[in-house]
Amino acid sequence: MTTPVAGEGGAEVYAKLAEMGLTLPSVVPPLAAYVPAVQSGNYVYVSGQLPMVDGKLPYTGKVGADVTVEQGTELARNCALNALAAIDALVGLGRVVKIVKVTGFVASAEGFTGQPAVINGASQLFGDVLGEQGRHARSAVGVAELPLGAPVEVEVIAEIA
Repeated sequence: MTTPVAGEGGAEVYAKLAEMGLTLPSVVPPLAAYVPAVQSGNYVYVSGQLPMVDGKLPYTGKVGADVTVEQGTELARNCALNALAAIDALVGLGRVVKIVKVTGFVASAEGFTGQPAVINGASQLFGDVLGEQGRHARSAVGVAELPLGAPVEVEVIAEIA
């Protein structure tokens, strides 16, 4: 097992977030009958996170039509930040050993094939905040629709100590 990325309480992660001008948001309340994150053994499974900011979606619609790739990438970054908030609320960021898997869903206009570029927003945030422990396996999938008309949704599996 790898060493956790942060000291007690996740101080290093919080310092990195602050250095980047970011703070963890409040955990986004579930839209239905599920919880934001659940621990099973040494893993935390984070439910699909929408790119909510202060309880609202900054953009709605499909990437490649209503939303640009650049906007989608920023939204994926918001999803990743919301996922970190869910992990922090459940077990604390100081326990994160590795982001193992990221699955990104992109509401895509017909013919749009840039899903990997959009989900890079989430992947890059995890790498920037967590360093090597933020590098992960990933899927980037185009879908017809997402909840509330969101352009992007990201789910995460993290290993914890």
